[in-house]
Amino acid sequence: MSFLTHLECPSCNHTFEPFLVLNLCPKCSKPLLARYDLEKAAAKIDLKNLHDRARSIWRFPEVLPVGDPACRISLGEGWTPLIKAERLGHSAKHDFLYIKDEGSNPTGSFKARGLGMAVSCALERGVKALSIPSAGNAAGALSAYAAKAGLKAHVFMPRDVPSPFVVECEVLGAEVTLVDGLINDAGRLAAAHPDAKNRFDVSTLKEPYRIEGKKTMGYEIAEQFGWVLPDVLIYPTGGGTGLIGMWKAFEEMEEMGWIGRKRPRMVSVQAEGCAPMVRAFESGEKHAEMWQNASTKASGLRVPGAVGDFLILEAIRESSGTALTVSDEAMIEAARRIGAAEGLFVAPEGAATFAAFEQLKAKNWIQSDDKVVLFNTGSGHKYYQIWED
Repeated sequence: MSFLTHLECPSCNHTFEPFLVLNLCPKCSKPLLARYDLEKAAAKIDLKNLHDRARSIWRFPEVLPVGDPACRISLGEGWTPLIKAERLGHSAKHDFLYIKDEGSNPTGSFKARGLGMAVSCALERGVKALSIPSAGNAAGALSAYAAKAGLKAHVFMPRDVPSPFVVECEVLGAEVTLVDGLINDAGRLAAAHPDAKNRFDVSTLKEPYRIEGKKTMGYEIAEQFGWVLPDVLIYPTGGGTGLIGMWKAFEEMEEMGWIGRKRPRMVSVQAEGCAPMVRAFESGEKHAEMWQNASTKASGLRVPGAVGDFLILEAIRESSGTALTVSDEAMIEAARRIGAAEGLFVAPEGAATFAAFEQLKAKNWIQSDDKVVLFNTGSGHKYYQIWED
């Protein structure tokens, strides 16, 4: 069962009934977060007896926002491998380097977690049609889970996204609209569509539930490390839902008594050609200004503005983390090194984390005994055009 109690706005602190169909906070238009009775959840979950629980994002349904088991739509997402990158670590002179490989998820990326949860919540709440602007992977994930749930998916993507993303959505039965511009332009067109009011918008952090799917990465990392969190998490940041979600997961687990107060230092990695969070972090701002003329081969990082910018920056600063950029050339070179050393064909966004790791290692920001987790957020197979250039 779910111990979901209410939705809460972390900006204005207003609360709302848990099963309302809401996007942003009706009071201040900021993202909403799902809250739970964690005391009851902790009493229900026995960490010494987990063998009968699903090895998926649904492993701990007590702290997820879907009450009806029949509405838990699944394609086998979650419980992805945590790989000790021994050969890669040896080449980088670091003995404690790990890769959380989200490319093994259904639809080939970590977006399966968030959209699987969002679609399940929409189904339970009686929604019939869903809409999303996307740089590619989120559109594919929405298309897949909406098809599985019997809901209609409408996706809006920049016209220049790699063609495998478009084909994937079309084959999965979604209605695809290609847009001149970036993901924010796709979002504006989706919102202006004549039928927009009849579709639930599952844009990044514009509904409360994608973050709940993404937070399961935090629960998995904790369990895979024996409930002692690693020292550093390096995460490629576009909309930042995963980073915010993991930070939320750590808070929940501490309140339930599963982990202590120690937190990983959270590292946000962006492309040199689109780095609004890095700029805001370095200048000490609470919000990130829109990045103009965004450009990068890593389509998942080509996000010029994030709705949850203040939550991303809070997590980085509260964890004593940092934010930095890498070039497209460094991403591609890092992908080749990861592939040759570990046999993983990673997305450019995932490769960016290794390029960032090497920067931080060279500055002694990462110490030799730090346990470091790189997040590969997707498979490189959908980015074949990068390798042809």
